Amino acid sequence: MGKGDKKTAKGKRSMGSYGVSRKREQAPKMAAPKAKAEKAPKASKTTTKPAAKKPAAKKTSAKKAD
Repeated sequence: MGKGDKKTAKGKRSMGSYGVSRKREQAPKMAAPKAKAEKAPKASKTTTKPAAKKPAAKKTSAKKAD
């Protein structure tokens, strides 16, 4: 029960084979995207620029006549 035994994990490692005592590790499979019911395409949003800000009106100081 060592390197030459096909039925042990150690033997399978040395031979490079897989089986019950040495399973293959597989990367987790990505879930397939679920099929959605067909819907009418949404109206594409147009990006509008916000209105340009007007500079604040300056306060005019009334000059006092002496």
